[in-house]
Formats: sequence, structure tokens, C-alpha cells
Amino acid sequence: MIIQILIAEDFGMKNTFFIYSRTLDTQKIEKIASDNCAILLGASQYLDYQIAFFKGKLNEYIREKANLMSFDYSDLSIIPDLTQTGLLVMDMDSTAIKIECIDEIAKLAGTGEKVSDITARAMRGELDFEQSLRERVGTLKNAPESILQKVRDNLPLMEGFEQLISILKQYNWKIAIASGGFDYFADYLKQKYGLDEAVSNKLEISSGKLTGNVLGRVVDAQYKSDTLLRLGKDFNIPKSQWVAIGDGANDLLMLNSASLGVAIHAKPKVQEQAKFKINFGDLSALTLLLNAKNLLNQLGEKEYAIL
Repeated sequence: MIIQILIAEDFGMKNTFFIYSRTLDTQKIEKIASDNCAILLGASQYLDYQIAFFKGKLNEYIREKANLMSFDYSDLSIIPDLTQTGLLVMDMDSTAIKIECIDEIAKLAGTGEKVSDITARAMRGELDFEQSLRERVGTLKNAPESILQKVRDNLPLMEGFEQLISILKQYNWKIAIASGGFDYFADYLKQKYGLDEAVSNKLEISSGKLTGNVLGRVVDAQYKSDTLLRLGKDFNIPKSQWVAIGDGANDLLMLNSASLGVAIHAKPKVQEQAKFKINFGDLSALTLLLNAKNLLNQLGEKEYAIL
């Protein structure tokens, strides 16, 4: 990997951006630098990601090349620091895990098509989140409780989930799930991975069967955002160290309330509105974002020593 030797002052954070992926190579880095008239500050490695830092503006050219060359990017306006105690609140379905639990439950209950129709109506704006959730859960009436266990037994974690949790715990971070999904799965993840909190919707069960009802207040966008604020205060974590990650429209309020809000493999609406995005990396890339300034500073120290 080629590294350009620069004086220490060049490693400032202003007008600095970086790109990263597992497949980033010298040719891609040099093309970005030459085509964008950006100064290559240096290259580094973190976990199994290759990273290149540039002096210049993060512009539309970089965003277009990111999709063509399959890399992620960010500027260095990231405030939270991995090495300082912080708070992460994460979505569950399609974020911490690969599936949407309601879809998998409905398939086993024989109501998959009905749930898909309701989801489509919600996507068209005909239903809000709470309406769509209650209608979808309503299709599960009289389904056996055992189908929840079947889904949980095959719960596929999102790539990088365990690594993310492990690294954050090394630095004493508080970790929580705030999910529009269900407690049967969120509480399981909390217990298995030693998370600090989990809030989600509670399915009503009677005599071993689902009643088709959700108990209590629905965990919607506002509830997720409120959870971030509440936990930040409860754990006495400074707001500068609040982080949120999710993929759906009902995560946007939470992402905007965090010091660092990250959209991961997100829906189009979220892609449009979120400043920080992970499209090609997995959940472990969040720790890269949190550590980016430290990695750049380490490059500066090494280059200054060479000079």
C-alpha cells in the first residue's frame, strides 16, 4: 500500500475524508486521489478493512465511485471516540439480525402474503408504523407460540455483530437495542450477549397462542429516539458519545438525536437523509468510524517520526 509522506500539519481533520473496504487496493486509492485532485494523506488497516485518508472535499464524485468500486466513505466530523466510554443504541431487525421477524413469523403462521400486502400499503404511505404493525400482528391471531421459538432458534445475526459488541465492551460502552420488533427476540439478544437494555414490542400470548395483539405502547420512531435520550441520562454518558445505528425510516429520529447516527444497508429514504452510511461493510465498520481520528493521528505520528 502506497503512503505519501507529509508533514505533521497535513494530518488535520478539516476537509479530510476517508474511504474504506475489505477490497480497497492501491489502484483504487490512486484513482480517487488523481481524479478528485485530493491529497493522499496515508493508508492504514483496521480489523480487515483497508483505509485511505485524503485531504480534500467529500463530493459527489466520491459518492458515485463508492458504488462503482464498492467502498464506504466518511468525513472526519465524527465526534464520538471509540476509546472513551459511550452509548450505542441499535435497531434489531435488518440491523442486529438479518431478518424482519414479523415476516418470518407470518410465514410459519401461514399469513405471509397478508403481511406482505400490509407492508406494501405502509410503504405507499397508506398506513403509519403503528397501524401497519398492529395489522400485521393481527394476522397472527391463534398461531401457536411455538413458531416464535422456531424463528429464534434460527436467528441469523448480522455480520460483524459479535465483533462490534466485543470491541465496544473492551472500552466499557453501554449497548442497547431499541426495536420495532418483538421482545421474544430482543430480550434473547440482550441476555445472550450481555447487553445493557432492550426495548421492543410485546406480543400478547394466551394459552400458548398469539392473540394478535401488541401489549402497551408501540415502539415507534419517537419511542426509539426517547430511549436514546433516556439511556444517555440514566448511564450518565455525555451526549458527544451517543451513537445510534439502524436501517429503516423509523430509525431516523434516533439517528438524528445521536452525536453519530449511522444508516447501515439502509432503505432508500434513510440513504437520502442520513449523513453517515455503511453500505458495503458490516457492523464492525461502526468501530472503524469511531476510531477513524485515532487511526489518522497514528499515521501522522508515524510519518512525522520518519521525517
